[in-house]
Amino acid sequence: MPPIDKKGNAIAIGDFKAGYKIVDRSGINIIRDPYTEKPFVKFYAVKRVGGNVVNQEAIKSGVFN
Repeated sequence: MPPIDKKGNAIAIGDFKAGYKIVDRSGINIIRDPYTEKPFVKFYAVKRVGGNVVNQEAIKSGVFN
């Protein structure tokens, strides 16, 4: 994608199903916070998700002012 200045707007159009791949890892990591005092318990949850352009020809982008 072209660089965007503070006053510009960006747009991306195309076939995102063919051009972009979303990777969703299965499972959620849950960790109990050992430092919280009873009766309160904190849990931290982490889920890994990612994505990347796999076909640059399917998606076109531009900047306009």
